[in-house]
Amino acid sequence: MPYIDILTISRELNFSHLQTKELSATIFPSMEIKTILPIIQIALAVLITVAILFQKSEAGAGGAFGGSDSVSSWRTRRGFEKTLFVFTIILSVLFVVTAVVALKV
Repeated sequence: MPYIDILTISRELNFSHLQTKELSATIFPSMEIKTILPIIQIALAVLITVAILFQKSEAGAGGAFGGSDSVSSWRTRRGFEKTLFVFTIILSVLFVVTAVVALKV
């Protein structure tokens, strides 16, 4: 296979005139990151809330006070329940990342 130099190709294509601000202005013409982040955070918060409410709760009334209604409180998640659990974790991580980015902006 021939050697392909990425820097040479990028110089030949002359993408050096594109700046990050110009590119973001092209994608979102009237929006800045300061206005987009709260919208993303609200959407993520709603999705996290819905994902948590869809998860099955094994804790009964005894679980609220530290007791347990069932013999074993540990069980394996399978199928849609596992997918929803992983999806909730991913949403939570994305929410934390957007919160940290919002603090830096």
